[in-house]
Amino acid sequence: MAVINLLRFFFILSLLAALFVGFDQVKERFYLFDQNVLQAVAKRNIEKYSNDSHALITNIAADLEREYPGHIQLKEEWVFNNAGGAMGSMWIIHGSLTEYVIIFGTPVGTEGHTGRYFADDYFIILEGEQWAYAAGELKREVYKPGEMHHLPRGHSQQYKIPEHAWALEYARGWIPLMLPFGVFDTIFSTVDFVTFYNTFRLYGTAIIKELLQGKI
Repeated sequence: MAVINLLRFFFILSLLAALFVGFDQVKERFYLFDQNVLQAVAKRNIEKYSNDSHALITNIAADLEREYPGHIQLKEEWVFNNAGGAMGSMWIIHGSLTEYVIIFGTPVGTEGHTGRYFADDYFIILEGEQWAYAAGELKREVYKPGEMHHLPRGHSQQYKIPEHAWALEYARGWIPLMLPFGVFDTIFSTVDFVTFYNTFRLYGTAIIKELLQGKI
């Protein structure tokens, strides 16, 4: 009986691995957003609203709705995010199984681990600065307004937001696999289950909305 259960376990594991590899080969078909378009929208609004943080953020969302009609959440709902020792707040502008677009940042500064994902992450600075480096690098990378920090799939860094920064963040890949990193600090450190609930409520609602439109 134990041998049968073990064989069943390995069969299910092999099936899941095969499905993952198969979907991983075609995931690009499901992408809607372009990081270069996002950066262009960000730069255009930085030029117009560099002295008004709220106008900058809301006009970026409005411009993205024109670029990607029906796929942008214009209602502002902010939640905290604690991940890798860093803390900030975010507004989920788009969420699906293969992509997310958020406004993320903090007015008081933070630092921590970026995480290591089955996804590419693009962090476009709107205000302030972000510093980063990878293990073994002796000098930091510095990203300023309008610049984009690309964290390739499978890579990780330490990063810091000195004093304050706001960014337009875009990730493409297997987004659900990023969730453990995104919520473990909330579960085991801050124990902020209101934030935990709201994070899954907002992301879950976004996924359902996208699936109903045929967006994976």
